[in-house]
Amino acid sequence: QVQLVESGGGLVQPGGSLRLSCAASGNIFSIFPMGWYRQAPGKQREWVAREMDGSRTNYVDSVKGRFTLSRDNAKNTMYLQMNSLKPEDTAIYYCNTSPPSSRYWGQGTQVTVSS
Repeated sequence: QVQLVESGGGLVQPGGSLRLSCAASGNIFSIFPMGWYRQAPGKQREWVAREMDGSRTNYVDSVKGRFTLSRDNAKNTMYLQMNSLKPEDTAIYYCNTSPPSSRYWGQGTQVTVSS
């Protein structure tokens, strides 16, 4: 079974940047559309960026213009470039298929935006 492992999180000041990575143990990126999700303390998990049919990627309104999803199929890796980070971006970030499947949730990576 393919496993997804997120990395790249950390503590960053408001206005800073981070790049998250999602490494797959198998060839999943060429089969399924993928997405990034996050769960903030006390809140439900929400989608952040998700690939749609074709080459379109949708972003939740709160991150539009700041976050960019990309992928390197040859490396079985997907990325989330996060710029102009805000305290409200603080959450655990996960990658999964789009729509998400229960079989692929990993441990996530913690992103904390604070001065």
